[in-house]
Amino acid sequence: MRWAEAAWTDAAKPQPARASRVQLKCRRLNKGLCMPESIIAVRGVSKSVQDASGQLDILRDIDFSLSAGETAAIVGASGSGKSTLLAILAGLDTPSSGQVMLAGQSLFDLTEDERAAVRAQHVGFVFQSFQLMPNLTALENVMLPLELADWPDARSTATAMLQRVGLGERLKHLPKVLSGGEQQRVALARAFVVQPDLLLADEPTGSLDHATGEAIMDLMFALNREQGTTLVLVTHDRQLAARCERSLVIQAGRLSEATAQP
Repeated sequence: MRWAEAAWTDAAKPQPARASRVQLKCRRLNKGLCMPESIIAVRGVSKSVQDASGQLDILRDIDFSLSAGETAAIVGASGSGKSTLLAILAGLDTPSSGQVMLAGQSLFDLTEDERAAVRAQHVGFVFQSFQLMPNLTALENVMLPLELADWPDARSTATAMLQRVGLGERLKHLPKVLSGGEQQRVALARAFVVQPDLLLADEPTGSLDHATGEAIMDLMFALNREQGTTLVLVTHDRQLAARCERSLVIQAGRLSEATAQP
């Protein structure tokens, strides 16, 4: 999962001020005169690579957009390009053609450092393998993105978020002594603590048993509703996909939309 690791290389880079996020949050929550906006728009995105047999088309002319607060699942067989598309949405992989607009900015007209700054300000990540820092406690893992963004009261903010996900008694524990479900709760807290406009989740229950996975997804969707975050979820699980408002199916590199089941 190299793109997951790449997401955390942003941590070493200077982060932008967050002054404009009040306006974004207002539009996102659709309160008063505020109107919803497209947080992410994908236009004509294709991705091809060369292998020994010639050109391999991974994604073909992908088009879709998501409004503030929408939830969408990306489903498809293994190797269909789901994770590649997720990496492109985050600006961690580059399309062969096409464009992605994230929070009003054209990602691939930006430099790599500028894309990293956009990610830091607008995007949260949740991964199948948790991607926690092994030498940091649960509290320190959740504090990390806050400190990098010079967030005031990082410790109290991170503590409150860990309490929200049910880990108020595990603040000082390292990941190695936490269960898989607890580690994913820490990862959720870390992702949501910065109040992202967009949350990208790659098989977030893939390493968990069914009951634990159900509890984690209940928590993820609850946090999503509380914060009005746009959620894009990659999964093999059709039942999980049905919990999203939209279901985007990738087959043979092409994307179609299925009606999500209640």
